[in-house]
Amino acid sequence: MSMLERVIPAVGWVRRYRRENLPGDLSAGVIVAVMLVPQGMAYAMLAGLPPVVGLYASTVPLLLYLLFGSSRQLAVGPVAIVSLLTLSGVSALAEPGSTEFIALAALLALMVGVMQLGLGLLRAGFIVNFLSHAVISGFTSAAAIVIGLSQLGHLLGIDLGSGHSVPVLLWETARRIAEIHPLTFAIGALGIVALALLRKVSPRFPGALLVVGMATALVYALGLDERGVSVVGEVPQGLPTLSVPVIEFGAILALLPTALTITFVGFMESVAVAKHIAAREGYRVDANRELTGLGVANLGSWLFSAYPVTGGFSRSAVNYQAGAKTQLASGITAGLVLLTLLFLTPLFYYLPNAVLAAIVIVAVYGLIDFREPVRLFKLKRVDALTLVITFATTLLVGVEQGIIAGVVFSLLVFIWRSAYPHTTEVGYLPEKEVFRNVSRYPEARTFPGTLVVRVDASLYFANAGFFENWVTTAVAERPGLRYLILDLSAVNDVDAVALETLEGLIEGLAQQGVETHLAGMKGPVRDVVEKANWTEKFATNISHLSVQRALTSLGVLQETGTARTSSQG
Repeated sequence: MSMLERVIPAVGWVRRYRRENLPGDLSAGVIVAVMLVPQGMAYAMLAGLPPVVGLYASTVPLLLYLLFGSSRQLAVGPVAIVSLLTLSGVSALAEPGSTEFIALAALLALMVGVMQLGLGLLRAGFIVNFLSHAVISGFTSAAAIVIGLSQLGHLLGIDLGSGHSVPVLLWETARRIAEIHPLTFAIGALGIVALALLRKVSPRFPGALLVVGMATALVYALGLDERGVSVVGEVPQGLPTLSVPVIEFGAILALLPTALTITFVGFMESVAVAKHIAAREGYRVDANRELTGLGVANLGSWLFSAYPVTGGFSRSAVNYQAGAKTQLASGITAGLVLLTLLFLTPLFYYLPNAVLAAIVIVAVYGLIDFREPVRLFKLKRVDALTLVITFATTLLVGVEQGIIAGVVFSLLVFIWRSAYPHTTEVGYLPEKEVFRNVSRYPEARTFPGTLVVRVDASLYFANAGFFENWVTTAVAERPGLRYLILDLSAVNDVDAVALETLEGLIEGLAQQGVETHLAGMKGPVRDVVEKANWTEKFATNISHLSVQRALTSLGVLQETGTARTSSQG
């Protein structure tokens, strides 16, 4: 791989491009462009921005991502969740749709771009692992509902304002239900029905464009805009112009929580769909390169006064299903959106906002995961609780607070689990020559005067006290105990505090007449105890390769063959 290709990965796939890929790339590029134009406008409106900003976000960022990203089919551009997060964060500082709001949304793109690019260059793609699947599932489902409800005003023809929590929004809608504009509601409802039917009958058919065209023609022919139906109005014609918005440090501090949320949630959404498609196509997606590609795309979005972008689930799926083989498909999509900006924007003047709202509602419905909570409650209730807390907080308090609550709770669960590691007495199964948990295998053989204990976690300062208390209690319940054997085969690491605690435990039990032996220590643990001079203090008591060897050396168990001390269960 040449140095140029390492810096700009697109150089590689352009050099190796095969002509047989062109029909698929061309077809996918056209289909996604047809889908992206109305979607981009709808998502910009969701973000509190003029519809044309959604088209700006659908051009330069796509071209920059295809130069630096690693996914061949990821469709980068405006997406629903990032649009909602943009509205939530920026509306606290400026009125949606205002010049200041547009500038702050572009500043947000700059912040996201810098963060993602920085993480990519630092090869910090692993950080995405700190967002658990339960958190993402709960957040995505709740955000989809929030997004859908945020479109009620456009759908009903009522000005409900922006930035309301779900309970307030529902109350405000119920209070003003008599103000519904019948024509607007009819157009929006028919749009939802038509989009849902078209998606079910033919998922690849550009139903959004068809509905947009028919609704626009209807409003123009019948003069419905003069009868109270809100329309998009004039959409600026021409290419996005290069600009460098003013950077306000006070605004940066205020937008920092939103930027962090978009950075990680946007990356999670992108890398999830990119890895799924890559696995089916038999190539590898580089998480660090994805961060770099998305970072550069967002920097481009900032320079052309757009707002944060990421890879979308639905468009990426359509791109793949339509035959995209390389990033050229995204280049074709961006080119067609640019042509739309140059020549076709006047056609959108009579486009009703209710139809854009319908596009958003139908698009986000698929993000609501009804099965995952049921599955998690069956598998692991604490993970289900993480999902529920994330979902409820996002829905009732706010989108940023929701994901923060989910991450904090999942980290607390992790700390709790590691602070109270699974610790158990194990017994011997002679016919299989293995040691197993006696509570799960009552037939397992135990030995008079001997207690064998296994701990299934690394030992460190937070759980050393729990382990000491558990062993002390177990020893106290067995009067006349002579030997304690600690099975450390599942311990991958031990820190200084845990080592000191363990040493105190061994010495304290020795004063009670109980001799402690350590068995199955792994290399990293053995390295630490040797540095602590345990080989001099405790000699052969800590050098048993297995529990079976320890019992044999003590004369408790006769040698019966090859030792197999896997003790899971």
